[in-house]
Amino acid sequence: MKQNWIHKATVIDSEPFKIKGMNIWSYDWKYVGKSIKVKDPNYGQSYTFRIYEIIEGTKKVQFAAGGFSNCV
Repeated sequence: MKQNWIHKATVIDSEPFKIKGMNIWSYDWKYVGKSIKVKDPNYGQSYTFRIYEIIEGTKKVQFAAGGFSNCV
């Protein structure tokens, strides 16, 4: 099944960012073996970002992450 991914934010490395109340930098990221194609929201260049998940108790969140430029 194909998922539609939405660009939520571009954050600086280690800048707090929460998904469902979980700050992604406070957890170990587990690569789930999948990637998505992403276009830089400012310049339109295509990138491939890996999909990760973080887990807290019964709460599991998946997200894609990668870099557009140094620390971004």
